[in-house]
Amino acid sequence: MNVIEFKDLTKYYGNVKGCENVNINIKEGEIFGFIGPNGAGKSTTIRTMLSLIYPTSGSITVFGKDAIEFGHEIRKDIGYLPSEIFYYDKMKVIDLLLYSASFYDHDCTSKIYELAEIMELNLDRRIQDLSYGNKKKVGIVQGLLHSPKLIILDEPTSGLDPLMQQKFFNLIAEENKKGATVFFSSHILSEVQQLCDRVAIIKDGEIVSIEDVKSLQKDNYKKFTICGDKLNHGRFNIDGVTELKEAENEVSFFYKGDVNLMVKLLGTLSLSNVLIEEPTLEEIFMHYYE
Repeated sequence: MNVIEFKDLTKYYGNVKGCENVNINIKEGEIFGFIGPNGAGKSTTIRTMLSLIYPTSGSITVFGKDAIEFGHEIRKDIGYLPSEIFYYDKMKVIDLLLYSASFYDHDCTSKIYELAEIMELNLDRRIQDLSYGNKKKVGIVQGLLHSPKLIILDEPTSGLDPLMQQKFFNLIAEENKKGATVFFSSHILSEVQQLCDRVAIIKDGEIVSIEDVKSLQKDNYKKFTICGDKLNHGRFNIDGVTELKEAENEVSFFYKGDVNLMVKLLGTLSLSNVLIEEPTLEEIFMHYYE
């Protein structure tokens, strides 16, 4: 069963494209990644799915129901963490969360305290006294307190330190094991690779590709920066090397191929430094999908 179905979803703001002809099916129980650089159309797609804004054309169904016509009904079973969060500053955290919980038809109190303990969130502080990271924790608890069937996360880890990010990932994985479907939007490829089963990549408002994460990891480019004296630049003109850039004592390039061959080549050179990195999403778009 598909929990979410996008069919030719298109949203324009006047003459400005938000997203165009988006077609994605997301299965029940899946952790689905949605990645792209900032401004690619991720938040527009999500807000349209939640019927916070209306599509120009196309359709979205959630739980088998039209997301616009049945938006009020559908949202009861959705937990949503937006990329930017704004609250009533003078409220205490616990009062805000209990107010949010009052919109649901079951008691969420124990879940609030359970989530707050996991995320190390002080429930007695006022919103205005919280750091950005702690406000993000409030958003996480608010989005999960009613044990939603569908969890929608839009850039959820911004503001969280690495330790708290890992706790958050563990929390989402646990909710998924309990049956929740997860739609995870991010511009950080490593996050999506860690958590998701499949991923849709959006660029300039259009879906570039939908990939199994294992395939994406296997086929990804690596970015090499080589430093040393008297480098023989011509030796890097081999299969799998693209975007070769040369300076006097430095060579940089992208490589897709047998990493053992590259290591063997580097072992023949006199080097002062080697840097091997994951490319940015923008670089993947440019070098992997063209």
